[in-house]
Amino acid sequence: MENDTPKEDNKNQTIIINQSENKSNGIGTAGFVLSLIALFLGWVPVFGWLIWLLGLILSFIGIFKNPKGLSIAGLIISFIGVILLVFVFAGLAAIGANL
Repeated sequence: MENDTPKEDNKNQTIIINQSENKSNGIGTAGFVLSLIALFLGWVPVFGWLIWLLGLILSFIGIFKNPKGLSIAGLIISFIGVILLVFVFAGLAAIGANL
């Protein structure tokens, strides 16, 4: 008789399983990776600049999705790349003006 009681109690119970979703921001991650690659390949005239531009665009789009961490990091790395690129071109222009 004791074995029948738990079986009847289980019929009236509601079991809730709460599974957390692993949210990811694929566009922001791609922008971060491309920005990081462009930081090292920015000196390659067209290829590096194209990768930098794609990283900047994807990071900017990724900011509007959650989670935003890698998107923000990619955007900051892209802006650092722009600053480095401006300094390199300014230095080359200054060297060319002195010749």
